[in-house]
Amino acid sequence: MAGIAGIVDQNPQTVTRMLGRISHRGAAGSKIVERDGITLGAVWPQAQVVPISRTLRQRAAWDGQRPPLPDPQRLEHARAPFALAMAQARQTLFLARDPLGICPLYYGYTDSAQLCFASEVKALLEATSDIHEFPPGAWYTPGTGLHVYAPQKTACAAPADTTAILLDLRLRLERAVCRHIEGAEMGAWLSGGVDSSAIVALARPHVQTLHTFAAGLAGAPDLKYAQDAADFLHTTHHTVTVTFPQVLAALPATIYHLESFDALLVRSAITNYLVAEVAADFVNTAFSGEGADELFAGYRYLRELPPEQLTGELQKLPQCLHNTALQRVDRSAAAHGLVVHVPFLDAEVVAVAARIPSRLKLRRSNCITEKWILRQALVGLLPEAVLWRRKAKFWQGTGLGDLLAQHASENISDMDFLRERQLPNGWELNTKEELLYYRIFKEHFGELGNLDWMGRTKGAPRQSG
Repeated sequence: MAGIAGIVDQNPQTVTRMLGRISHRGAAGSKIVERDGITLGAVWPQAQVVPISRTLRQRAAWDGQRPPLPDPQRLEHARAPFALAMAQARQTLFLARDPLGICPLYYGYTDSAQLCFASEVKALLEATSDIHEFPPGAWYTPGTGLHVYAPQKTACAAPADTTAILLDLRLRLERAVCRHIEGAEMGAWLSGGVDSSAIVALARPHVQTLHTFAAGLAGAPDLKYAQDAADFLHTTHHTVTVTFPQVLAALPATIYHLESFDALLVRSAITNYLVAEVAADFVNTAFSGEGADELFAGYRYLRELPPEQLTGELQKLPQCLHNTALQRVDRSAAAHGLVVHVPFLDAEVVAVAARIPSRLKLRRSNCITEKWILRQALVGLLPEAVLWRRKAKFWQGTGLGDLLAQHASENISDMDFLRERQLPNGWELNTKEELLYYRIFKEHFGELGNLDWMGRTKGAPRQSG
């Protein structure tokens, strides 16, 4: 993903420093634009070197392959993820972000009340400690304020029966995958779960060489299932076997790039970070299966909900990804200059998934089967063991389990935990593991008084006793 930064001021020195903090997001090119009392900057990777309109080139900075022009109606019709900043007349800055927040964007005000923005918090801290996340699906100008926009709905009727739903879902998901295929060689993160395996299966016929990447400790379930899927689909597979000392050594860099100390998010991000590092040696772009759990009822807690509440919960879940799972995907990839695509969150796929009855997503027959309709749509494309594999958390599938929690418990005393668990902003850390991560976070970013921009995952463990 590209990186952008800017300030409503003629201040190229500050913007240059901001870009320096996120230079990992793009080594293919960079620019500083000074227009109408506004300074904008951008760095971009090779995968986002695409033809673009002269207006955007000369007056804007953006993240995304096909950013829209800065017009509310254009935003509603935009298909690809984006974060956009454009200098308009008389120090008017236009900011906008895609509906699901796939591309990151933060903003704040300097001590002299100058608006500034950046793709990552670490860059914004070069200008201000006043940090806020720019809302997904919104646009802003100083004169009009913040506006939330609704994406244009895909115009297609819901299929009449289950067979038609299966065919329609498979077709639209394959089209979403194909929109991101450019050239004969691509990559994909492959955990061996149905989500990532689905994307690999749909991409494989359209790519001459498809590199797949899996990471985990020796003997981890993900490594076995990923290899089974790769063998079945004839991909060029790369197994990244790591040791626990390597995991501990990667913690500081992971937390620096992730910009979070949320325990579950950090656990999941470590192997994403390590696998992205290897993937970047082979490809510029890769696929991820992120988003399927939210669209097709993949989480275990959803089983406990009454059927009448499930539909509403599934409508909310995709809107919660921007500062948790999508942040993990973006930062892990961008840390190594890699661009990752998430076809499950394509606007057309999201719209189709919303029309599928929840009873077909969480199937309650002889046993409860999560993501039933997705699995049925992929019958014949994947090995049976992979197709019907039960949901496993990232850290479980990679073999990490509770190793990090045990490490924190052995290295942080009860007294230290009680003394340090209360943060300046009023938050309370849940576990010693979270305190371990917060200590590293504080070394990188200092003791920030405002953390409202940071997401917290559901189901985080709490310290017992």
